[in-house]
Amino acid sequence: MASSSLPPEGSGHRRARWAWWLLAYASLGLGLVGIVVPGLPTVPFVLLAAFAAARGSQRLHAWLLAHRQFGPMIRDWEAQGAVSRRAKRLATLMMAACALVMFLTAPAIWMAAMGTAIMAVVAAWLWRRPEPH
Repeated sequence: MASSSLPPEGSGHRRARWAWWLLAYASLGLGLVGIVVPGLPTVPFVLLAAFAAARGSQRLHAWLLAHRQFGPMIRDWEAQGAVSRRAKRLATLMMAACALVMFLTAPAIWMAAMGTAIMAVVAAWLWRRPEPH
């Protein structure tokens, strides 16, 4: 990514760049945890990490773009706002599994219904995203 996307040097801008750097690494960490923890999404956190890294860490952004697993997904999103059909299916399946767990374990039905409704809105938005060419 061109260096013009990074904030100019200066104390205020240095703090902003540091905040973007921190957000990038924190998001990537949450995304990596999401690989093994059911219900914690990976893709949105990796996309957020790429967005923040483009503003705070050229090295991390370049690493994410070159990554074997994350790179294609990030490039598709940055270029076209696109999400692969496989990712859409997997996300929808995981949301359905989480909804089932919520209905089985929530102390009140309205809690599970609220969480499920939010996931349904997210799934509807996700399926409206274009697929990569």
